[in-house]
Amino acid sequence: MKRILVTGAAGFIGFHLSKRLVADGHQVCGLDNLNDYYEVKLKYDRLEQLEQLPGFSFIKMGLEEREPLHQLFASEKFDTVVNLAAQAGVRYSLTNPYAYIDSNISGFINILEGCRHHGVKHLVYASSSSVYGANTTMPFSVHHNVDHPVSLYAATKKANELMAHTYSSLYGIPTTGLRFFTVYGPWGRPDMALFLFTKAILEGRPIDVFNHGKMRRDFTYVDDIVEGIVRVTGNTPKPDSNWSGGAPDPGTSYAPYKIYNIGNNQPVELMRFIEVLEERLGKQATKNLLPIQAGDVPATYADVDDLINDVGFRPATSIEDGIGRFVEWYRGYYNC
Repeated sequence: MKRILVTGAAGFIGFHLSKRLVADGHQVCGLDNLNDYYEVKLKYDRLEQLEQLPGFSFIKMGLEEREPLHQLFASEKFDTVVNLAAQAGVRYSLTNPYAYIDSNISGFINILEGCRHHGVKHLVYASSSSVYGANTTMPFSVHHNVDHPVSLYAATKKANELMAHTYSSLYGIPTTGLRFFTVYGPWGRPDMALFLFTKAILEGRPIDVFNHGKMRRDFTYVDDIVEGIVRVTGNTPKPDSNWSGGAPDPGTSYAPYKIYNIGNNQPVELMRFIEVLEERLGKQATKNLLPIQAGDVPATYADVDDLINDVGFRPATSIEDGIGRFVEWYRGYYNC
C-alpha cells in the first residue's frame, strides 16, 4: 500500500485513476480546486463518488497555493505523486493565457518543491501530445525533438518536462512525464469533441468540424490511459547508462527521468469518429465544416514502443467500443 497524492482528482482522468488506485489498495489523497473552466456539477458528481470510497480523502486546493501545498506535503508524507491538475485546452489558451502560467508553471514548481523537500519517491505528471506541435514525422516518438509548440498550452507542458528534468538532475527525484493522446470516455470533459458532438447531435444542432474534417487523432480510451499510468507509477525511472550529451536523447536522461507516450497507436479520421458516434446515437449529424483553428494540429499518432518495452502495455480499446461506452454513460447521466 502506498500513500499517493492525485492532483486534479475531480477531473476526468484523475477521477478514473483515483478509483483504480483505491481499488488496488492504496491510500489516495485527491486534490482539486474545482474551478469553473467547465460544468462544475460534473466535477462535484465525480467527487461524490470518490468520497464514498474507503481509502480516499479530498483536499480542495489549487496548485498555486504555495504554503498550503507545502503544509500538505509535510503532513501527509506521500510516497508517490501523480500530477494531473492543470489548466487544460488548446483554444482556451488563446484568450486566457495567464490561467496556464498560474496553474501549469507556478503550480508545477510547487509540486516539484513539495517532492524535493518531503521525500517523494516518484513524481508522475501529465504532459500532452500537444508538445509535438509543428512536428510532422509520424508516429510521434518521445525520442524526437519537440521544440516547436504551436499553442501556449503545449509550451507549458513542454516546460513541465524541462522543469522535471532539472529536478531529477539536481536532486535525484525520479520523474516520469506522460504525453496523453486525445483522451475520451465516460465522465469526459464537456469541452472535448466527443462530448460537444454528442450534446449537439442529440439536441438537433449542427456540429463544428474543423479543418473541413481532414483531421486524424490517436483517440485513447480513458481506461487505457489509467492502466498506463498505474503501470508507469510502479516503474520508477533510473538513469540511462547509454545516454550521451554528444547525441542527447530527449526521452531519457543520465538522471532518473523518463517520458512516455500513451496513445492508441492507431490514428482515426475525424469523419470516421463522427460516423461511429452517429451509429451509436442512432442519429445523423449536421456538419458545419470550418477551417483549422489557431493552435491546432491536423494529425496525432503515438509511438508507444517504450511503453510496451518498459511496462508491457499497449492501449487497444477500439473507438467502436469506447464511443459506445461514452454514449451509454451520457444518456444515463443526462437522462436523454
